Amino acid sequence: MKGQGKREWTGKSRGGGFGYAFFVFLIRRCGIRCAYVFLAFVAVYFIPCAPRATAAVWDYYRRRHRYGYLRAVAALYCHYYRFGQTLIDRIAIRAGMGDRYDFRFDNYDAFMELLRSGSGVVMIGAHVGCWEAGSRFFDQYEGRLNVVMYDAEWARIREVVERHTDVRNYHVIPVDGPSLDAAIRIKVALNGGEPVCFQGDRFLSEEHTLTAPFLGAEARFPEGPFLLAAKFGTPVVFYFAVREPGRRYRFLFTIIRPEEQLTCGKLLDRYIGALEEVLGRYPEQWYNFYKFWA
Repeated sequence: MKGQGKREWTGKSRGGGFGYAFFVFLIRRCGIRCAYVFLAFVAVYFIPCAPRATAAVWDYYRRRHRYGYLRAVAALYCHYYRFGQTLIDRIAIRAGMGDRYDFRFDNYDAFMELLRSGSGVVMIGAHVGCWEAGSRFFDQYEGRLNVVMYDAEWARIREVVERHTDVRNYHVIPVDGPSLDAAIRIKVALNGGEPVCFQGDRFLSEEHTLTAPFLGAEARFPEGPFLLAAKFGTPVVFYFAVREPGRRYRFLFTIIRPEEQLTCGKLLDRYIGALEEVLGRYPEQWYNFYKFWA
């Protein structure tokens, strides 16, 4: 069913060029731990100074997770702090400091076998944890990995991050709403046997959404990733990279084979089930700072 209602997200994430540049400087000059310490104060600052984001996160814990008042207050601070940690980690890993982190994988062999098969793969993630923590493992594909990213979200951080870190080893397909150019590039990549990655929990146009129950209430999701996967009959991978204690990232892969022949709606149901399971274990790592539920 098509979603309706006013669009809440504008295509831009929290944080700007100056903030990224400052943390790049801090990580290079003082180290990762120093950046974490400074982050503890920055997280406090954002609670009153980002009222719309704070209201959305508060609603997420109080209504969707049913947290009590005091628990929600603690979770709100932890939410901002974890988000900042993932930004620091993303910069550090791309700056060649990946050996300072521990990486664990669930269902990794089956995932690697799928990528090596040479068939096009639709990978659908979410704004959970830090998906880019896995970029250091993408080298073996020699730039064959394609990431679909909203142009407003990508352009505002690209210059700062790329100036101070290693060259990325994946292709970005920027989009700004319905785009024929982006659609052609996605089709060419899939036909060429390349993986194409989407984020399944954000959209720009309410005209191209699907509505389904999520954490106890109706929510809208982008139709495109699920429609493409169903139409092309490609393997589908739900991919999450979550942060765990000890500077460790755990990669979670859920694989859906083409022979299951799932429709667009069924794929969305499976995706929501996988996302809800992850958020049940890592609720503070979902970084959608806007009113997600209608």
